Parts: sequence; structure tokens; C-alpha cells
Amino acid sequence: MNASSANRSEGAKARAALIYVVDDEPMILDLARAILIPEGHRVECFRDPATALQAFAAQEPRPDLVIADFNMHPMNGFEFLQAMRRIHPAQRVLMISGAVSASFFDSVACRPNRFLAKPYKAGQLLEAVQALLTPKTD
Repeated sequence: MNASSANRSEGAKARAALIYVVDDEPMILDLARAILIPEGHRVECFRDPATALQAFAAQEPRPDLVIADFNMHPMNGFEFLQAMRRIHPAQRVLMISGAVSASFFDSVACRPNRFLAKPYKAGQLLEAVQALLTPKTD
């Protein structure tokens, strides 16, 4: 193993986090696993937002990050976000969507921490995840 590979391995361990991914499209869940697991993250995937919400309510400690699609049924991503925030107001959330834009959240009180439009590239997802998992030093 060269020095660059060793640094990436150490970095992946330092970034390890529990991430919930909620999307009703199995291909998106598979893509998220393929992108996030090699970075050292633990990934729990849910096709149904109601099931994800039950798991979220029972999870201690809470996931480090929740990635949720906006366009899901029977509960959409915005309703899912609101329900999570009632349980844990500080939960970090990355909302993804091909149906709405980030401006949807301009006029609502409950907003995700970050928004990513579909289709996205692996690097865009990793950058958004890293930004949300990096502790802010104010």
C-alpha cells in the first residue's frame, strides 16, 4: 500500500458515519451504497419513508445523516423531513430530487441542510455528504 492509499484508508475511517438513505427507487439505493460504503460509511437503505421513520425514531444514537428523496409515496420527502425534525430537530438531512428544485424550500420553515438535484454525479454526492458530516468550527 502506498502513502496515498494509506491516507485514503485513514480518511475513510475518520469519516465513518451511519447514513440512512430513503428513496423508493431501488437503483438509487444501490447507487448510494456503491458510493458511500467504499468511503467507510455504514449505510442503511429504506424504500418506504414510513419504515425509515420508525427506524429513525428507534435509533440511538441517531444517524449522522439522512439522505432522502423528495418524490416518494405515501409520504413525500418534505413530510418525512418534518416528521424527523419533530423527533430530532437537529437531524442533518440531505434532500435529493429530480422533481423539485432547492427553491421549493425557500418559503417553508422546515428545510433540509442541503439539497442535491437529480441526476447527480458520485463526486457531488460525496462532497455534499462530507460537508454535512464535517463539524462546523465557529
